[in-house]
Amino acid sequence: MGEQLSWGSTEFTLEFGWGADAPVRVTDLSRAGLDLPVHAVPLVEVLTADQGHLPSSDRLAHTELGSELRYIGHETSVSEGRRTLTVRQGADGVEATAAFEILDAAPAAVRTTVTVAATGARTLVLRSVASLTTGFTRRDPSGDPKMDHLSGWERIWGTGDWLGEGRWTREPLRGPDFPRLASELTAQNPRGAWTRTSDGTWSTGRHLPVGAVASAADAFALAFQIEHNGAWRWELGEDIAGGYLSLSGPTDADAAWTRVLRPGDAFTTVPATLAAGADLEGALAALTDFRRAARRPHPDNAAMPVVFNDYMNTLNGDPTTAKLLPLIAAAAETGAEIFCIDAGWYDDSGNWWDTVGEWTPSTTRFPGGLGEVVAAIKDAGMTPGLWLEPEVIGVRSPVADALPDEAFLLRHGQRVVEHHRYHLDLRHPAAVAHLNAVVDRLVADFGVGFFKFDYNIDPGPGTDRDADSVGDGLLSHNRAHLDWLDRLLDRHPGLVVENCSSGAMRMDFAMLSRLAMQSTSDQQDFTKFPPIAAAAPIALLPEQAANWAYPQPGMSDEEVAFCLVTGLLGRFYVSGHLNEMTAEQRGTVAEAVRVAKSLRPAVAGWHPHWPAGLPGWDDPWTALALRGEGEDLVSLWHRGGPPAVDLAFPHLAGRDVTVSTVFPRDLPEWKTAWDAASGTLTVHAGGGLAARTLRLTIDSPTQK
Repeated sequence: MGEQLSWGSTEFTLEFGWGADAPVRVTDLSRAGLDLPVHAVPLVEVLTADQGHLPSSDRLAHTELGSELRYIGHETSVSEGRRTLTVRQGADGVEATAAFEILDAAPAAVRTTVTVAATGARTLVLRSVASLTTGFTRRDPSGDPKMDHLSGWERIWGTGDWLGEGRWTREPLRGPDFPRLASELTAQNPRGAWTRTSDGTWSTGRHLPVGAVASAADAFALAFQIEHNGAWRWELGEDIAGGYLSLSGPTDADAAWTRVLRPGDAFTTVPATLAAGADLEGALAALTDFRRAARRPHPDNAAMPVVFNDYMNTLNGDPTTAKLLPLIAAAAETGAEIFCIDAGWYDDSGNWWDTVGEWTPSTTRFPGGLGEVVAAIKDAGMTPGLWLEPEVIGVRSPVADALPDEAFLLRHGQRVVEHHRYHLDLRHPAAVAHLNAVVDRLVADFGVGFFKFDYNIDPGPGTDRDADSVGDGLLSHNRAHLDWLDRLLDRHPGLVVENCSSGAMRMDFAMLSRLAMQSTSDQQDFTKFPPIAAAAPIALLPEQAANWAYPQPGMSDEEVAFCLVTGLLGRFYVSGHLNEMTAEQRGTVAEAVRVAKSLRPAVAGWHPHWPAGLPGWDDPWTALALRGEGEDLVSLWHRGGPPAVDLAFPHLAGRDVTVSTVFPRDLPEWKTAWDAASGTLTVHAGGGLAARTLRLTIDSPTQK
């Protein structure tokens, strides 16, 4: 490969190569000076109707057009805390520009997009365009076709489901999905790939658009995310010469997406980000830095006020003045700073599911008006919040007849119905005007400073109105939705918005780059929440992870503490019948709130660590740590089984450490033993269900 280009930062550098007979490829990845010459595959992969794969497959990679692209030029720039690179290639009336961006605050992560333009007389029918494709296994200089390139590499991937969000698997790549095929004997690359996909608007409802590959032997790991609130696909594949990964938005095969580019038209992919580290946790730390740097600026990013929400295991969508006023007083007493009235506040019938959309307060639930309840929240020193599901209109809602059909997602002229709801199409001005009026009215009339935006249906592949395909209609709506959120926050810059999405069914960075926090599950069994809470920082920022802390009056002291520990190393999110608790129980909740407030700088600035490994759904011990300068915090949940656990803190090996209890401090203290040589903390719990949050502090020389 003749020409070369090296670009990046001191923490993460990409080297590109190309020639007169070869497209631009990533030939080398470097992190902190450690080079990994990688299997070189075309940087840009474009599948069109008139140019398919070579050889035939259903991959994002191995496209004929991708192999035909040739280098045209590149440009670099450095400005405003970021550095950028654009690489232009062309072939037969097609120009493809790959854009790369590194933020100074996150030097080990690079964000990418690809723009495809029809520059000649030819019309292009796009079927897939990958945002990034790169090899990741070490290039074998000997050229031995029998080299086992995948040996030693692991894949890390997540599964989402309602009530079982964020279940992660770490497993060898070489195995049942990637057997040794002896494909070198055919002189053709294999045709299969291992894929994770989303095909609707629940972007994290089945698989997660976040993953990683890691090799201990190479001391190299790559974590990645696709930043899209709709359909996406990522794949891992093996060629004769090595392994590759490819990241994409919607495709024809997975999400009924095609886009027609007539001469002069262009299309830009959804963004994807790749982060590098020495191991999985290092790569995830780099991705965490990127998420923090790439978020929309907002006062809430650092303030992180404690939220009480009346729904989970409490009012369950049945709020009334009589039920709310005692809860408001109790929430204020324990130190909550925001009080959110959840679902049901707009309902007079008692069966609100298929009538939503008008968003006017109930008169039967609030005889003195919703304003009386909101005034009580304000008088108690808290910011008032409301639940809202903005994108849906119930089939029996008066708004359903007030808006034109074109304001909804349509298929062959018929409104798409899912679970007795229509879905707004935010490309249409009437849909946008309706939502703007709703939010602006609620903010103006009641001084709402917090919204919980829920999202409880997935309308499927999309809409065929004014679109080349149903998938393309959905992609355009997805992008219009993000534009609506941006304009909403421009109008109300102090407004705090939670991304609920039916228990984290749309927990992607496109949404979370804009919205303040994410309720991580609708799981109502408090004993099942620890693995969800512990795994959340893989997919989102710790400070955005609102893990429900919902203690109840009938719980034991250990059970109350267990619930409260679940929320401490994230965005503290409280519920429960606090008004029915004893004074001692409310005191415990108040202490947890006080501790949560004291931990906010650590939660918003430190990196996650998993000292017991990635959490398993049924693990008897679950652990999440946050790693700071000179100290770590760790939350531990014991759900039965062995009374002791060994926790790995390799970054503290060789140091003397003091272990102290952060919360709860009025229950029996767990016994701990620190092995400085190995960086292992052994923790002994009492019997039964229990949880603790501990602090590990490196001893200064004067303390020894």
